[in-house]
Amino acid sequence: MALSFEEATESAHFEKNSFRVGKKIFATLDEKVGRACLKLNETDQDLFCLADSTIIYPVPNKWGKQGWTLIELSKIGNEVLMDALTIAFCEVSSKKSKNSIKKSLK
Repeated sequence: MALSFEEATESAHFEKNSFRVGKKIFATLDEKVGRACLKLNETDQDLFCLADSTIIYPVPNKWGKQGWTLIELSKIGNEVLMDALTIAFCEVSSKKSKNSIKKSLK
């Protein structure tokens, strides 16, 4: 799903896979534990966590306060995951990328 965005690339990040726009990470995947970590702004993080804080929740440290949000992949639907990935992608992408996403959503 993360690679469905036009400018998204995948590369290693410690023991995880990271998904990037340019050099900026918008998501990581920890296949061993079945969890993704996405970069959201504080408002979006709060909204996603309201749905079910056992499925989507802030990273429990200073990274979580910066918007990094964990998602339990076995417990989340594809539609909600794609919504969160889209927001994370837009959070770190360029204006050009954001405009491309907006056009594809119309």
